[in-house]
Amino acid sequence: MTRYGMLIDTTNCIGCYACRTACQRQNGLDAEVDYIRYEERETGTLPNVRHESVPLQCMHCEDAPCVSVCPTGASAIGEGGVVTVDESKCIGCRYCMAACPYQVRVHNKVSGAVEKCKFCHHWVYEHPETPSNTCVTACVTGCRIFGDLDDPDCELSRAIVEKNALPIAGDLTTAKIFYVR
Repeated sequence: MTRYGMLIDTTNCIGCYACRTACQRQNGLDAEVDYIRYEERETGTLPNVRHESVPLQCMHCEDAPCVSVCPTGASAIGEGGVVTVDESKCIGCRYCMAACPYQVRVHNKVSGAVEKCKFCHHWVYEHPETPSNTCVTACVTGCRIFGDLDDPDCELSRAIVEKNALPIAGDLTTAKIFYVR
């Protein structure tokens, strides 16, 4: 069984928003709607200050709080451990938005449903030999890596160990997106 995850190396992210723009195009989102949100911050002390861009998106948590509060089962953990939303079941109550500790869910004003990063599951399942995501492909610095967390030989698993990547919020949830900071 595959368990998909991602690494985002913020030391290489230049905050160009290419991943976010590609995701918006891939998912047919309006310009003001995004599944990838950026947090900008400065680290260090003068004179050694560094600007950091931190892209945030659904962490596809194994213990997803958004799934446990969904009254209709629209939010679920699907194949590969991907947290999914069945828009036909979503009643737009926004419980999942309130429960998400990362605040990465988006309310679609047209459909009334709540949406989020889908880990490009349509491509991943149709092309299991070369699983990838739109955001990974669009990244100009290569700071994103996607793969199977349970395959110790895949690029993702090796990079998590080599770069000492960790979930962004520690053990807040069992997130499947790891960050290098």
